[in-house]
Amino acid sequence: MRSRTPDRLCAEAVEVALSAVEGAFGPDVVGEHLGVVAEGDRVVTHLFDCRQPAYRGWHWAVTLTRASRAKSITLDETVLLPGDDSVLAPEWVPWSERLRPGDMGPGDLLPTEAEDLRLEPGWIGDSDYPVSDPLSDLLDADEIEVPPATPPAVGTIGAVAEEIGMGRPRVLSRYGLHVAADRWEEDYGPKTPMAQAAPANCVTCAFLVPMAGSLRQAFGVCANEFSPADGRVVSLAYGCGGHSEAAVMPKPLRPPPPVLDETAVEALPLHPDRHASVEESTPAEELGHS
Repeated sequence: MRSRTPDRLCAEAVEVALSAVEGAFGPDVVGEHLGVVAEGDRVVTHLFDCRQPAYRGWHWAVTLTRASRAKSITLDETVLLPGDDSVLAPEWVPWSERLRPGDMGPGDLLPTEAEDLRLEPGWIGDSDYPVSDPLSDLLDADEIEVPPATPPAVGTIGAVAEEIGMGRPRVLSRYGLHVAADRWEEDYGPKTPMAQAAPANCVTCAFLVPMAGSLRQAFGVCANEFSPADGRVVSLAYGCGGHSEAAVMPKPLRPPPPVLDETAVEALPLHPDRHASVEESTPAEELGHS
């Protein structure tokens, strides 16, 4: 049980604690004596200010102790501890929790846990085609190499699954489908400001490309290059101003034919009297050859 009253001999041994921390780390990094803390029976910790610029708010802790009925002081340990206003590194977070959408780049590998709740076996009942743990494979291997795909043996469930188009060892589970649907609907769903101001929903838009599987009942892919959701999975209740039937551009109006055709050219002779006299004096044959 910790004693609330510091041991007198250990508490008075300030010079012993100071010489211990200065001998271990140098006198330049040790500041003034900050106090004494009782750690237990005849166990006392002396606190000294730390002068290292990189450890602002930290302090040196030198623990002293002595045996029962002994007057000699024994050094227990000397450590550097953070204070209330010290600068600390952020709490360590596993990589699987730090990873965010868009963090992956070319050449990056994202191992999927064997017990990922978003996935489930594509088929069961065949132990000849097991699903390996990619995380353990990456940790055990010195260099990351993609192993060659080994086809299942003839006559096994795996061979039949590949033959009928079910060759994937794992598929999305019901939980994985719901998580993906919630994420897509949050970005491109009916509650977004774009959908609230849209003239119509995507379910009636010609630019909507249907999806395969059970998600096609609620989602599709936008194929309008002018839409903010081009190439994205959108909810059927989503919408934008680029709806194919929202505003059909009218055909240009053609003016009716004019009553008086002012665009036609009528040939008129400059001197009609002179032209008539020439026709009377000249035979028709000559006029035709002229």
